[in-house]
Order: sequence, then C-alpha cells, then structure tokens
Amino acid sequence: MRALFFLALAVVLIVAVVWLAGARTEITLARPLKVVGKATPVEVRVSGKNGVRYFRARLEQGGRSFVAFEQTDGGPRWKVWRRRAPVRAYRFVAGPQLQVGPARLLLEAQSDDWRGSITVASLDLMVRTEPPPLSVDTAQHYINQGGSEMVVFTTSVDAAESGVRVGPYRFRSFPLPDGAPGSRFCIFAFPYDVPATTAPLVYARDDAGNERTATFWFRVFPKKFRTRDFELTEDFLKKVTEGIRPHTPQIRFTGDLLADYLKINRDLRRGNNRSLADLRSQTDERFLWSAPFRQLADSKVEAQFADRRRYRYQGAQVDEQDHLGFDLAVTANVAVVAANDGKVVFADFLGIYGNCIVIDHGYALQSMYGHLSSVDVKVGDRVRQGQQIGLSGSTGLAGGDHLHFGMQVDGVQVNPAEWWDPHWIHDRLLLKFPGEKLPAAAAARGGRASGDSGASALAHRRSGRGRYHARSTSRGLAHRAIPVAVTVASARPHVPARPH
Repeated sequence: MRALFFLALAVVLIVAVVWLAGARTEITLARPLKVVGKATPVEVRVSGKNGVRYFRARLEQGGRSFVAFEQTDGGPRWKVWRRRAPVRAYRFVAGPQLQVGPARLLLEAQSDDWRGSITVASLDLMVRTEPPPLSVDTAQHYINQGGSEMVVFTTSVDAAESGVRVGPYRFRSFPLPDGAPGSRFCIFAFPYDVPATTAPLVYARDDAGNERTATFWFRVFPKKFRTRDFELTEDFLKKVTEGIRPHTPQIRFTGDLLADYLKINRDLRRGNNRSLADLRSQTDERFLWSAPFRQLADSKVEAQFADRRRYRYQGAQVDEQDHLGFDLAVTANVAVVAANDGKVVFADFLGIYGNCIVIDHGYALQSMYGHLSSVDVKVGDRVRQGQQIGLSGSTGLAGGDHLHFGMQVDGVQVNPAEWWDPHWIHDRLLLKFPGEKLPAAAAARGGRASGDSGASALAHRRSGRGRYHARSTSRGLAHRAIPVAVTVASARPHVPARPH
C-alpha cells in the first residue's frame, strides 16, 4: 500500500509538472488590419513557450463561415524541457470569398503541450473591393533610358500608396504642393537596365490591397551605353585591397590579390549600392533646390553613366561591372563642392566609393560624391550650391585622383547629365508646376531673393560654366539630346582617373 501511495504521488507530481509547464499562445498581426479587398495578404504571428500545435484562420460574414488557412504541426507533448519555441508566422490571403461590407476574422491557436490551451482572437473588418480612382496628366513624356521624368496625377486622398512602376522598380509619389486634394507628383527613373520597350505605369493602392493602374503618353529613347576594357595591374590590386580592407570587416580576405579584388568589385559593390539606395528613406518632402545642378568646374569626364566595364588581368577577362556615375577629373585634391542646395545624409567611408558624401535635395532626389581624400561636412549639415564639402582623391576602388559623381531618384541611380541641363529641368519638371517654378524652392534656400528662384534662376543659368547643352524644339515635343560627354577645356593639367 505504501509503495502504491508513493507511486500515485509520483504520478500526480509528474502530471502536475507537465500540466504547469503548459503555456498559452499569443496571437498578433504583423501589421494593422482594418480593411480587406479581393485578395489581401495577411500575416499572423503566434508565439508560445512550447510552440504551436495547430493554427486556424476563419472569416465570417452574413452567417457564413470560410476557413482561410489551417495548419497542424508540433512535437511530442511530453517533452516539457524543450527550449522555448520560435515565433511562428502564418501567411494567407483574405477576401476572395467575401462581399462588400462588414466581416469578422477569427484566429485560433493551440499550444503544443499537454495542457493544449486554445487562444482565440477576433477582429472586425470592412471588405472593400473597388480600387482608388486614378487620373493622370495629359502631358507628353519624353524619357531617356537611364534618365528621369516626372508625372502628375490625381487619386483618392485615402490611397495608402501611389507612384510609378517601371518594370520591377517602384517610385513613390508625394502630395503636389498647393495642389487640389488627391493631387500628387512623382519624379521617377527609367533605369538603364530596364528594356526600352517597358511601359511605365502610374498606380494607386488602398490599404486593402486593391490597386488601379493607368498609362500615360510617353516615348522612351533607347541608349546604347559604352563598353570599356580595363587592365588590372598587381600594383592597383594591392592599392585598393589594402585601402579597403580596414573598413570592411564583413569581407573575408584570403590574401589572394585577384580573389580579394573580385570580392570587393562584386559583393562589396552590390552591398554599397544597396546602402546608397536605402538612403532614399532619408529625404525631405520639399524641394531644397531651385537652380540647375552644377558639374565640377573645369573637370574632364573620364567615365560616363552606365559604362559597361570589362576587367582584364594577365590577358584574361576576370569580371564585368556597370559604372553608375560620372568620373570627373581636374587636379589632385581639388575642392569638391555641392552640386546643389540640400542636406547631408551620409558622410563616411563606403567601400568601393571610399570617403563618400550623399546630399538629399528633397523628394528622394540625391547626389553622391565618391573617392574623396577628405570630408568637410557631417550628417545633418545644410549645404548651399558651390559650398566646399571635401577634396577629391583616390580612396576606395580608384587608382587615380578624381570625383565619382552620381545621382539617384528614390534609390535608383540615374544619368546625372540631365540634371546639369537647365532646359531639361524646365521641360521635364518646371512646366508641370504652376508658374513654371519649383514650389517653395525659395523658402527652402533660406531666404534667397524671389527674383533668383525657380524658373528665373534657371533662366539666369541657361548655360553652365563650359558645359554643352543641346536645345530641344517646341518645348520637349521632339527628341531631346542630353549632354552625354561633358568635357571642359582647362589650362591646368588633370590627373587621369583609373578603373573603379
């Protein structure tokens, strides 16, 4: 009897331990959900110390019930000493079976233990299947492959997202300054690596995922980008790998010069361009500039935007990359100035670009200055056009002293030459704003005289110092030639740029 008593007591204790080890699950939504459309993606996250045995999502409307998602899994329930289970994410689509009107989403999860506690969460929803209205301007849009353009459109003020889509790229829109409710504009890129036959689309999407798209009148001018061979020398490989290695602990260098260089030229280049694209989130929603952008004075163009570079070493081709900017050379350690007014959003070492500065000019338009030998500004500084921000150099993946100058629209690198052209700016941007000037540009410059802002400033600066700009006919109604090779004669000798 005594043995049976202790045996029963042991069983009770074991059951109690197993039971007490049970834990309820917690259900959360990855993002707030109040409205669903025809096919709204939903992500539910379920957490619990012992994991999840099953999860079910049901939709109820008008007395009917639909199972949207159901999954059963889990491990042996008696293993109460298991490590804490990770959060489970369940993804499904809500909406196909529903009609316009109110509905309810019911979420149910059971813990993966002996207790098997069931957690239920419910959420009231509104079903909406009509996408936002969308009306696009009737202007003629002439676009250079690798260049930029602007479109104006009107959609619902309730639209959760809107902009322009070009192939796999999306460009956000912003409220049109001083425009009617729902009026928006989008400065977008036509990326150099997108086929010229691609049709850009304006889109508007509500918070239920309903999307409407619209076309507009456009013509894309294909561009044939150059291809150049670059011979790599052992001295160059040593110089760039030794200069970059201390700043890039994420790269595992092997000591093999060519292998290490290829890691830099491929992997690091990809990561650096991703970092530049991510700076798109650090932008002012206003124009910070009013005059055309300026090319580095007295500079010679050593490389152009979207040049395809074939790298050769000891007689064999070892790599191929695209050069997304202009290489501008003057003399060693020449003063580098801001191409336009703006705010510094990056000032640090950036891999292949070496010491690098990025300036935001508002509405996701940004300029980049690479290979600097010194940096004279810091993040957050407001700079004026022509203000010195650093000195040219050969840091990063550069063999000779020069400035790598680039521009990007909403994180996509574009041909900077367009932005040096006051006629292009007038036809592509200013004509689409009231008064043919950038809204609030004068205020953004901190008090510049009104007579030197917007269209007036552009008119006063029709031709930059030593730069060539081809005129268009009938204000953009014919094919525009943009400055492709901008070479400025200089009495001073310049230092040739080397491959990077």
